[in-house]
Amino acid sequence: MTTSSMEGLRRRLAQVNDLRAAASLLSWEQETMMPPEAARVRGLQLSTLAGLAHELFTDARTGELLAEARPTGQDEEAIVRVARRDHGKATKLPTAFVEEKTRAQNEAHHAWLEARQHSDFQTFAPHLRTMVDLVRREADLLGFDDHPYDALLDAYEPGMRATQVRAVFSDLRDRTLPLVRRITAAGDAADYSVLTRPFPHEAQKAFAWDIAGRAFGLRSDFARQDESAHPFQSNFSRSDLRITTRVQDYWPTCLFGTWHETGHAMYERGVSERWERTPVSRGASLGVHESQSRMFENLLGRSLPFWERYFPALQQAAPEVTAGLDARTLYLAVNRVQPSAIRVEADEVTYNFHTLLRFELELALLEGTLDVADLPEAWNAKMQDYLGVTPPDDAQGVLQDIHWSAGLIGYFPTYTLGNLLSVQLLEAAQRDPAVAEGVAQAEYGPLLAWLTEHVHQYGRSLTPGELTERATGRPLSADPYVAYLHAKYEDIYGLK
Repeated sequence: MTTSSMEGLRRRLAQVNDLRAAASLLSWEQETMMPPEAARVRGLQLSTLAGLAHELFTDARTGELLAEARPTGQDEEAIVRVARRDHGKATKLPTAFVEEKTRAQNEAHHAWLEARQHSDFQTFAPHLRTMVDLVRREADLLGFDDHPYDALLDAYEPGMRATQVRAVFSDLRDRTLPLVRRITAAGDAADYSVLTRPFPHEAQKAFAWDIAGRAFGLRSDFARQDESAHPFQSNFSRSDLRITTRVQDYWPTCLFGTWHETGHAMYERGVSERWERTPVSRGASLGVHESQSRMFENLLGRSLPFWERYFPALQQAAPEVTAGLDARTLYLAVNRVQPSAIRVEADEVTYNFHTLLRFELELALLEGTLDVADLPEAWNAKMQDYLGVTPPDDAQGVLQDIHWSAGLIGYFPTYTLGNLLSVQLLEAAQRDPAVAEGVAQAEYGPLLAWLTEHVHQYGRSLTPGELTERATGRPLSADPYVAYLHAKYEDIYGLK
């Protein structure tokens, strides 16, 4: 392939990227500031952009450019390899299907917003049934060997299969459920009423954003924060990062939600500029992405050194919250273990049971052994079985997550994979004395530099497995994560 031909391929891939970025910007604006009456037309606009990007990426000329490609150098090899993989999957999906799914996603999203507000699953059910039918069709179009879930999961976690996810969840259930029971029997470790002390909503957002910059490096010259019904992160380039949060009287929701999304944003920020406007310019997988957000939110944000460093800032921002407290008592409070209905507010020990039940329900929906109409009852039964909790209503139960309204079936296991990888990466990083000392002092500059060098910069040029082994020296394992949970929470609850 001549240099001019490689330039032609890169130009074509950049155009596809730009169309998708424009659609992503419209989606972000829809979640944060769009007037409600614009929803129908916005759905058509998003469908048009999705169709144009898909047509451009799957047309004959793109195929010719990829077939002729003779890359020189590792960077070009990575771009062509990733683009060929994506092209092979994309060409299996007709443009009409992509446009249909995009329109349905938009309609389902707005139906979900209204249904969640009124805790009325029945108004959302027809839209969810449509989304389930669409992802079944998508799995059939993409093809699979063992289970339709595999085709969907592969979009978020390349190479992962449902059987592997089952094994991960089974292992974690067996090794963490006894810890949950020991903690429950131990009683309270702190006064948890501090978590609902008065903390003005605007002050919550301001404090969370301030610490996102001071502790984790997220700055307003390349990022911004807004509110949405469900927190998320979007980026249109490494220099244009958007995060959202939500604010409640239970103030940890805003703080830890903001820092979770900050982890996602800093991953995208760290991807090398050499991948800009190519298919490589994203995280290696959603599991790797979640390892960053869960690390920032939990391993750092819920650590004792973090609160020892930033407790004075919280005292200044929220004196009513911190009255009579010190850093350690607050640390004990924000690490409360209590089975609860809401996934995004779940503690580290019980969190994976939330993703497990969603994984099992998704399998049943795809297999046809569970009807959408019966989903609330099945949801509540699994919540009671795994966590001993029955949601008081559908808004706090089956309607709490945005994902199914967007057809994101196959997504939820990546949260647990991210939990596992977060500890494995942090342990590897702390083999560097400068990183270990920084983490102990809640000075995260050395850690962020290590993550940028060993994880972020590569984007999608490495597979999740390659990235994990290169960064940590071994394949993904649950052992570091389970050991971390036992060590941290046995100390907090005095179980040693």
